[in-house]
Amino acid sequence: MMTQADKSLHISAMERGNIKDQFKTDVKKGLGDTPKKLQSKYFYDAIGDGLFQQIMTMPEYYLTRCELDIFKNRTVDLATLITNAGTAFDLIELGAGDATKSSYLLKHLIRQNIEFAYMPIDISGNILNVLNEKLKADIPGLPITCLEGDYFTMLKKATKISGRRKVVLFLGGNIGNMEQEEALAFCLELREHLNPGDIVVMGFDLKKNPQTILDAYNDKAGITAAFNLNMLARINRELQANFNIDSFKHYQNYDPLTGACRSFLISCDDQKVSIDEKIISFAKDEFIYMEVSQKFSQEDIQVLANATGFEITCSVTDSNGWFTDSLWVAQ
Repeated sequence: MMTQADKSLHISAMERGNIKDQFKTDVKKGLGDTPKKLQSKYFYDAIGDGLFQQIMTMPEYYLTRCELDIFKNRTVDLATLITNAGTAFDLIELGAGDATKSSYLLKHLIRQNIEFAYMPIDISGNILNVLNEKLKADIPGLPITCLEGDYFTMLKKATKISGRRKVVLFLGGNIGNMEQEEALAFCLELREHLNPGDIVVMGFDLKKNPQTILDAYNDKAGITAAFNLNMLARINRELQANFNIDSFKHYQNYDPLTGACRSFLISCDDQKVSIDEKIISFAKDEFIYMEVSQKFSQEDIQVLANATGFEITCSVTDSNGWFTDSLWVAQ
């Protein structure tokens, strides 16, 4: 008999054809735009997952260490804040990855006999399979339902599975991977999926020394460059394209005025690429816009929460003051 987690993964496997079709549509549209761009959510296939695991251990990449500091050393504070209502809840993690940080919270909640269910959402079926097996071994008795797909499609599915109150984790500074207008729209849509009193714990990378930020996305070992270039390799593998990966180079910049850290792939030559019989031309030095990693002030965070139907009740910051997990309550 399939457990609920196994069943959800089985359903997700049948849906992967639709996910691949959407991938193809998004890639062709993005590379047909001016300027060309690709969606950062498609970084994460099996190879991309592995590269990101390496990125998180790089000495320059402070983000994971900072948020891990919060989840390791402020676990009781976080748990108290989300369990104050005293009722059972679903803990839904958007973009769960390998749950390295949230596992500290999960273990604490299980030890305290808190009634909850964990619902990790991720676009990568590979990482969900890994996560499912890992948590079953590490946290016996954890109720887990893995949901593969886009955030809001899966959040809607989660609300159908259970009518309990929701606590949503959106960690890693992932809100910063959106342009400001997109972040506003995202938070508004997130609020629409929640009931008053539901909670969101959202991670924000704070503005700091510009060189510290730039180094985190432009590491000397070139792992971030490989992570970005793997997107082109994934398009080759899954969409039968013919990108010459060696003809593109990774470029990163950071603007301390706006807080935007942006990554690009630069075409080294005039070249043509075929994707599903569509020919896409690149001029020498033309770029593909890959991702923004927005940095925030505390005032920026307050404005975003107030504008989207949430109230900030608490913010938990790492020991360096570089990263904060902000607790929002839906109004």
